[in-house]
Amino acid sequence: MGNGIFGIGLSALNAAQQGLLVAGHNVSNAATPGYTRQQIVQSASAAQATGSGFIGKGVQVDTIRRVYSEFLGNQVTQARTESSQLDTYFAQMKQIDSLLADPSGRLGLAPALQEFFGSVQDVATSPSGVASRQSMLSNAEVLVRRFQSLNDSLDEIRDGVNAQIENSVSLINTLAARISELNATISQAENNAGGQPANDLRDQRDELVTQLNDQVRAKVVEQSDGGYSIFIGTGQSLVVGSTSFQLSTLASPVDPRRAEVAYVSGGNSVPVRESSLDGGKLGGLLQFHNGELDAARNGLGRVAIGLAATFNDQHRLGQDIQGNLGGDFFIVPNPSVTASTRNSGDAVIAAEISNPGALNTSDYRLRYDGANYTLTRLNDSITQTFAAFPQTVDGVRLSFASGAIAAGDEFLIRPTANGAGQIEVAIQDTNLIAAGAPIRTDAPTANTGTGRISAGTVDAPPPPDPDLREPVTFTFTSTTTFDVSGNGTGNPVGIAFTPGSPISYNGWTVQITGSPQPGDTFSVGPNTNGAMDNRNALLLGALQSSNTLAGGTASYQSAYGQVVSLMGYKTRELEVTSAAQTALLSQAQALQQSESGVNLDEEAANLLRYQQAYQAASKVIQIATQMFDTLLDIAR
Repeated sequence: MGNGIFGIGLSALNAAQQGLLVAGHNVSNAATPGYTRQQIVQSASAAQATGSGFIGKGVQVDTIRRVYSEFLGNQVTQARTESSQLDTYFAQMKQIDSLLADPSGRLGLAPALQEFFGSVQDVATSPSGVASRQSMLSNAEVLVRRFQSLNDSLDEIRDGVNAQIENSVSLINTLAARISELNATISQAENNAGGQPANDLRDQRDELVTQLNDQVRAKVVEQSDGGYSIFIGTGQSLVVGSTSFQLSTLASPVDPRRAEVAYVSGGNSVPVRESSLDGGKLGGLLQFHNGELDAARNGLGRVAIGLAATFNDQHRLGQDIQGNLGGDFFIVPNPSVTASTRNSGDAVIAAEISNPGALNTSDYRLRYDGANYTLTRLNDSITQTFAAFPQTVDGVRLSFASGAIAAGDEFLIRPTANGAGQIEVAIQDTNLIAAGAPIRTDAPTANTGTGRISAGTVDAPPPPDPDLREPVTFTFTSTTTFDVSGNGTGNPVGIAFTPGSPISYNGWTVQITGSPQPGDTFSVGPNTNGAMDNRNALLLGALQSSNTLAGGTASYQSAYGQVVSLMGYKTRELEVTSAAQTALLSQAQALQQSESGVNLDEEAANLLRYQQAYQAASKVIQIATQMFDTLLDIAR
């Protein structure tokens, strides 16, 4: 009886002691990240059969278990990976939004555009003034520097994203290696403990998995031996038991300035489809890099190319202060065409802007399958297939320049990516500003009718200089006909006459209104001594509000406004969704903590309960000792 009581008392004492240890361990780790509350699992020891029935033999502690819910843990992990992706994406978008929509005007493009066209209007007001012409060139330089500055800032953002991608990949590799090490440590520890769970080690491993999901969405599969296998992307193994695999970063084969993520297998780095690497910081960086960062650069480049090309077109229709036809005012950047470093052929594909008004803000991927070319517009995945060059797509003319192409060769075509970074002012001499028109019209005072001839405009593209400015005379022969002489043939040409209708001839267009009388003449000839002529300057100034871009639906300012609005809307959208996801994460964490977290009040109650149980068990042992002593006294 005494031994039985001693055994029961000792088992109760041990159980209470272990309860105190576990409760104390919980209290000490209440603030430890990733720690899961533990509790002892105890059961009654097997009873002993006697003639009086089964008599209990005390208590035993079966195990120490984590109060862990896999379902709630997965909810928190998924909420964290979504929140991390949105937070990262939002942080990057705020940089572009602040850059393009700078309220101070120091960085934005709109003030520079306004000032440049204001100086064009000044030239129209004072076409021969050196000060107004110098101001126009100076403001043009300020404008192109503003384009370049914005492009440089986007380059800095891109380089920063590349660096963050490399850091994220490095951290993912470190976490994968530590998880694989813990897999081995947990397996060994639990085998040595007869299968008892290594709770603290499992907590550490789960915390590392959570940190991994902060970087990239990872799928965890627990194996029968308790080890974790972790997969990312489209099923690439990151951890299998005690083995970890690595990611790396590579320069894109079609864009050396862009970092790509690759999976290291068998000593080779195989690029991972970026759209599959969603979730976490890495997912947010890749989504931003391939989305709004490119959209901002291309949108800004479209404004630069559209401005340079259309301004040049009109400038070439004018006449400078020296009497020569206007040349290019801006240097128009060329599209970028990059051959993949994996190409087996050496073909060179050329691209040139054929219609700036039709330019899109997308990049394009060109692939050759051995028989046909497939061109994919990357912003909407629309494709078209053709067998030969040249081809014109969205205002860009593509041609086969040289070399030989092989099946599987690929090219990245970026029509507007270089626009903001490479636009330049083409002239430095104020005398070369073509403010005037190269033709002048006249109606002699000897005319007897009421006919009037307009100042005339030069048609695009202008013909050669001698033809354009060859003197031409209209002689009214009847109520419906003019004879035109001076066309280079020496023979008059008859032209039908309708008052106010445009008459196009020799590369220019005029209108004759009113009622000319037979014998009345009108002349069109070279504009000599045209230093005070402002007709082309007025047309150049009118370009500011003309819808010359986006298929004739947007001006320079509104096209830039579209870029700013797109970035602003996306930033606001991410701000809202990021805040909402943060709230969801907080709810998931609160629910998990209510289940698995340490409640100090509860642990204080447990400590008191186990303390009382310990004292009671001690009392049992004390009574057993007294009974044993009594028996010894009887035996004496």
